[in-house]
Amino acid sequence: MKGLLSVRELGPDELRTMIKEASGIRDLIDRGEDHEPVLQGRCVANLFFEPSTRTRLSFELAAKRLGAHVLTLNPATSSGSKGESLRDTVLTIAAIGADVMVVRHVDQGVPQSVAEWTGLAVVNGGDGTHEHPTQALLDAVTLWRHFEHFDGLRVGLVGDIAHSRVAGSLVPVLSRLGMDLTMVAPEGWLPAETPHRTSTDLDAVIPELDVVYLLRVQTERGGRITDSYIGNFQLDEHRLARMSQDAVILHPGPMNRGVEISDDVAESSRSLVTEQVRNGVPTRMAVLRAVGWRS
Repeated sequence: MKGLLSVRELGPDELRTMIKEASGIRDLIDRGEDHEPVLQGRCVANLFFEPSTRTRLSFELAAKRLGAHVLTLNPATSSGSKGESLRDTVLTIAAIGADVMVVRHVDQGVPQSVAEWTGLAVVNGGDGTHEHPTQALLDAVTLWRHFEHFDGLRVGLVGDIAHSRVAGSLVPVLSRLGMDLTMVAPEGWLPAETPHRTSTDLDAVIPELDVVYLLRVQTERGGRITDSYIGNFQLDEHRLARMSQDAVILHPGPMNRGVEISDDVAESSRSLVTEQVRNGVPTRMAVLRAVGWRS
């Protein structure tokens, strides 16, 4: 596997293999065992040109657990602040000795450009409103470990779908794994064309769902929080009570409590948000292992 720029590069069998490998690594971590240092002598460069906590830290730890050297760029103190172009910055880091680059950027397509400029294995850590492949993979790992199957799971993707790169990766992953997807959002945040079911009425569909996946309103990309949105789409204790008894809640973080989710629901036993975070490192280990030793 030469990098991971889009989940659309992965077919159903490849997705299932990656998910099972990540789940196996999670079991290894839970037992307190070390993974074989398959990236020993390799260098993973984390180039995060956009703020991140979960993704950046989990990629750092994932690379270190695989034995790699890790370079982490701080854009605020890099030569980019002196006017150096993005292309020159990444070529410099490649020349320093990076073997794999993890790239997160506010603009769509930057990870693809970095791969073309450098010829290195590049993992997309999130690009604009386009995709966030490893988030979708770790979400699938979370569902696999909870339900032990994918076929026929009814997933509601709720919120700012139009501006969400998580949705950009999650929709193809869920459908390729055999899940039944409903997109729930205000009219302007639903895709213009989609083969999947759509709804503007969360209350109408929530009893039917096995998974309620909440998305943050992307205010930095044009999303706007209104009282109407909160009233119609926030998952609160009343809507929680209408969910199926075995249904669970996912959220890619960071959560905006009081907007898409209430405090009580965020702390509910139905929430798998902490499990999503825990599955971030093993999932990114599986991805780095797949791209790193071949780079």
